[in-house]
Amino acid sequence: MKVGIIELNSMSLNKSKEFMKEISEKAFRGEQLFSYFNRNKNLEVENLLQFPKDLRSKLKEIGKVNSIKILNRYDSKIDDTKKYLFVLEDNNIIESVFMEYKYGNTACISTQVGCRMGCSFCASTKEGLVRNLQPSEMLNQIYMMEKDTHKDISNVVLMGSGEPLDNYDNVLEFMNIIHDEKGHNMSFRNISLSTCGIVPKIYELAKENIPITLSISLHSPFDEERAKIMPIAKRYKIKELMEACKFYADSTKRRLTFEYTLIENINDGDKEILELSKILKGINAHINLIPLNPIKEYNKERPNRDNIERFQNALLRKNIPATIRRELGSDISASCGQLRRRETNKE
Repeated sequence: MKVGIIELNSMSLNKSKEFMKEISEKAFRGEQLFSYFNRNKNLEVENLLQFPKDLRSKLKEIGKVNSIKILNRYDSKIDDTKKYLFVLEDNNIIESVFMEYKYGNTACISTQVGCRMGCSFCASTKEGLVRNLQPSEMLNQIYMMEKDTHKDISNVVLMGSGEPLDNYDNVLEFMNIIHDEKGHNMSFRNISLSTCGIVPKIYELAKENIPITLSISLHSPFDEERAKIMPIAKRYKIKELMEACKFYADSTKRRLTFEYTLIENINDGDKEILELSKILKGINAHINLIPLNPIKEYNKERPNRDNIERFQNALLRKNIPATIRRELGSDISASCGQLRRRETNKE
């Protein structure tokens, strides 16, 4: 590791120990620093009183600590969902969602500022990709929400703004840090990663052998229709994507989730049900049906409730596990990108 201005709270435990050795300190100081950030959720090196004053001064000289601030919090009046807008050090804005369930609290966090994937119904991508988030900026979303709500977060969903596999190295580092027993100690099985389907990265992730839940944004079983909704489908065809998904499921022994946003008269017909049963054959999979959350840039509607349930029941009859996503925070624009876009468009 090259010593210079380094982001101290983006380092894994091993990197933190190695860093300390390279600046002529004992390796255990790296563990103390790591736990200070990720177990105690503190960011002020000056207050790390386990360290002698000269070491604190050295760290401030050669390193930096990445922090974020709460710009606004929106509390749902219909459930316990909270939506956060965070300001980064460069004044970019990201958003996260805090959701309460019977089994624990879940954070939906962003992995990029904006997104380059261009999915037609997603507000996050309308202004393109600004930059990737650092591991610390993903971690801080969780820690800030825990501090603000005084509640522990047991599950995390990488499904906010951005495509996680387009920020692969930083996302992988984030997952290893949040999982580490010397830090937050979150089980890999409590981490879900949602991707629009970057096929080479699915293979790469499978070889990491970490038991997270992988969610694939599918939205249509037909190449031509999927490409109209998701430009990534022009690069990776359904056949390629399904082969990668089968490899992932077989390698990790984990069930895959397929996210399927239902759009009226676009992807909610009988032909889609039949094709889904064909392409998912032999894959340990579950379909999460998501009624479209309309945005002004995408002039389409969701099917009515009867048609949504008809679609679900037809899949179940074909022995495909399918659930309808419970909508949380609908009164506070809790879908990814909506509040950030509204805030940035004020300028």
